[in-house]
Amino acid sequence: MELETIGKNIKKYRIEKKLRQEDLAEKTDLSANYIGMVERGEKIPSLETFISILNALEISADMVLADVIKQGYIVKNSLLWDDIEKLSQQDRERIYLVVETLIKYAQK
Repeated sequence: MELETIGKNIKKYRIEKKLRQEDLAEKTDLSANYIGMVERGEKIPSLETFISILNALEISADMVLADVIKQGYIVKNSLLWDDIEKLSQQDRERIYLVVETLIKYAQK
């Protein structure tokens, strides 16, 4: 299992929320040092700690585990679709063209 992916995803959502490691540590009653170790993949949090981090970031587990669990691509596709729907029609058409081209060349 790619444990560092979990930490990278936690870091990604922490940054999106404009939180410092210290801010997340305070919200979860953990040390900033521990948050850093989790984000670097050096530590894997217990289930209780993991839930505390998710609640502090106001995200769901599937958002963090999407690259790790077998069904993760279903979740990842859903998250990407949500992002694509927010774009203009012109931007969506460009993205679809790029994806179609990538699929075409991946099948060769």
